[in-house]
Amino acid sequence: MDEVRQSLYEGKSGIGLEPERLTYGYQSALTGIVKKPVLKGVLERRLRVGMSEEAEYAYMASREALAMARINDTYLDNNEIGVLFGNDSSAKAVVESYRLMEEKKDSMLLGSGWIFQSMNSTVNMNLSSIFRFRGINFTVSAACASGSHAVGLGMMFIRQGLQDMVVCGGAQEVNAYSMASFDALSAFSKRMDEPTKASRPFDRDRDGLIPSGGAAALVLEEYEHAVARGANILAEVAGYGFSSNGSGISQASADGSEIAMRRALQDAGISADEVDYVNAHATSTHVGDSNEAIALHRIFSGKRALVSSTKSMTGHECWMAGASEMVYSLLMMQHNFVAPNINFEHPDEYSAKLNIAARTVDTQVDTVLSNSFGFGGTNSALVLKKL
Repeated sequence: MDEVRQSLYEGKSGIGLEPERLTYGYQSALTGIVKKPVLKGVLERRLRVGMSEEAEYAYMASREALAMARINDTYLDNNEIGVLFGNDSSAKAVVESYRLMEEKKDSMLLGSGWIFQSMNSTVNMNLSSIFRFRGINFTVSAACASGSHAVGLGMMFIRQGLQDMVVCGGAQEVNAYSMASFDALSAFSKRMDEPTKASRPFDRDRDGLIPSGGAAALVLEEYEHAVARGANILAEVAGYGFSSNGSGISQASADGSEIAMRRALQDAGISADEVDYVNAHATSTHVGDSNEAIALHRIFSGKRALVSSTKSMTGHECWMAGASEMVYSLLMMQHNFVAPNINFEHPDEYSAKLNIAARTVDTQVDTVLSNSFGFGGTNSALVLKKL
C-alpha cells in the first residue's frame, strides 16, 4: 500500500513493453508491468491447482485486505462472510487447455484444475474455498465495470440486512492471451517509443489504451457491526449508481455516463458541490474519454471537484479497475492529495472544460466519485466518503 500511495503521489507510471506480444502477433507491446504471485510455500498444492492467474492475484489482494480488516482464521471459521468479485474472462486456461487437447487428443491428460481455472467464476470459487467464505458468492461479469458493480452490489446486500460483511473486488489476468482480441480492435496505443507517456486520458494526442491488470479487494461491512468488533474503518461506500446505454455494443454514451453518476450522488444524498475529487474512467481512447468529459461537464461545470484518471499511470486494469480505483481513492483520502492525470499536455475541446489535475494537488479529500464504464453499455459509479 505504501508503494502504491507513493507512486500515485509522484505520478509514477507502471507501463512498459512486453516484446513477446509482438512475436505473438500484437500490434502493440505496451502493457502494465505486474509481477506474478509466487504461491508455492504459501498455499498447498491442492488449493493452487485450480487457480487461474487472476485468482492468484485476487488471493493476494484478499489476504491483505482481510489482514487490514483484522479478520483471522478464527473469525473466518465462526462467521459468515460473502464474496463478490468482478471478472469477465479467463483466457489463459482456455487457450492452454485447447493447445494440450490439440497436441495429445486425450482429455484425460487435462487434469482436474483446468475447469476451475477456465470458468469466469474462477476467482470466486477459489476464494470461497481458500478462505471458507459461506455467504453470498457469485461473479460479476460486466466488462470494465465489473469491479465497480461488485462493490456496489456488496453495499446493497449489506444495506438490505442480508450480509454483515462482504469481500468485494475485481481481478484481471495480464498475460498476452487475454488481450489479443482487444488488440485486434486497434484499441491499444502504439506509442511504444515512450511507454510511460503512452496512456494519455483526456489528452488531445491520445491514441488508445494500455492493458493492465492484477487484483484489488475491499472488505465491506455494516457500520455498527464494524464498530462492535473494533474494525479498522477506512471510509464509507455511500452511493452506487448504474445505467445501460442501450446502444451499440462498443458505443460510449455521455447520457448513460451522466445517469449513473447522478444516481450515485442521489443515492449518497449529496450534490455535485460536495464532491472533492472524481476518479474518471477515462482509458485514453478518443470516443470514450470525450463522452465521459461531456457528462462530467454537465454535472461539475462551475463546481470545485478535481478530475483525474489514474489509468494514466496504471493503464486500463479492465475487470479490476473499478475496485482498484476505489483503493487509489482511499489512499488519496487518507493522505490528503489528488493523484495527477499524467501526460495531460494538450486538452481537446471537451477536456478543456474540466478541472483536470495534471499535477499532484495537496488538498483535503473527503468525498470521491469513481466512474467505471464497459462494453455493452454498462455503467457504474460509486461515492466514497471519509468518516
